[in-house]
Amino acid sequence: MYKDEYTDTVIEHFMHPRNMGLIYNPNGEGFNGDPNCGDYLELYIRVENNMIEDIGFLVFGCVAAIATGSITMELVKGKTLEEALRINEDDIIQALGGLPENKKHCSNLGIGALRSAIDDYKIK
Repeated sequence: MYKDEYTDTVIEHFMHPRNMGLIYNPNGEGFNGDPNCGDYLELYIRVENNMIEDIGFLVFGCVAAIATGSITMELVKGKTLEEALRINEDDIIQALGGLPENKKHCSNLGIGALRSAIDDYKIK
């Protein structure tokens, strides 16, 4: 069913999302949602020595929302805050091998939540 719309990488991250769930003792939390489609993502980071040591997320949404959340976690875990902030929506889409045009907006879920979590960390 999804094979016609999504790459194998998208299906893999949808079926087996990485870093899903809450993490122990986060020191940054971010949220992002798209009211047009109802997708919503919560992201939790633990930063130590300017590095994202641990990351987790909860997501409510479609195949693309889950897959983009998962790949975002993989791309930023272990990065410095500055490196993580340089990752953008196009990087997410490219890492997944593409998304259907009507699902490309999902790539902003993880990025927006990540930036929100980093801002939260810096405020704390």
